[in-house]
Amino acid sequence: GKVYDKVKECLKDIVKILKEEGVEVWVRPETTGKGSQFGSLQELVQLSKEVEMVLPCIDFAHIHARTGGKYNSREEFAEILSYVESELGRELLDNMHIHVSGIEYTKKGEQNHVNLEESDLKYLDLVETWKEFNLKGVVVSETPNLEGDAILLKNLYYKR
Repeated sequence: GKVYDKVKECLKDIVKILKEEGVEVWVRPETTGKGSQFGSLQELVQLSKEVEMVLPCIDFAHIHARTGGKYNSREEFAEILSYVESELGRELLDNMHIHVSGIEYTKKGEQNHVNLEESDLKYLDLVETWKEFNLKGVVVSETPNLEGDAILLKNLYYKR
């Protein structure tokens, strides 16, 4: 649709400028927290196929919120990772950019970020799924307790 085409053109402009400036970075549009917003995982995967230097930033809390509480089990987390791997290749799983937080939401989607232990996001299962897929890359904690939850996630990931 119109919004997709506009976002795609803007991303192409950004990539063109980056190339002209000699800047080699991935541009990472993020999955959004409300179904009414542009930024579903499917939209971002399609953009990644059509615009070079673009890969999705996967925000698991946003996907959970925008689907009214779905995508909160090992099977559903694995479904997300299998989907992006099948569409964009193993290279993505080796270069992930992930955002995580606890989240409060309504049927319309995201309300606000909360600490992991205060939310219904099954972050233990999420981290176990990352291990199963042997993800590499960056995880950004977006909770009010940024450092504490970042360390919590790191310790869970490296615990064998």
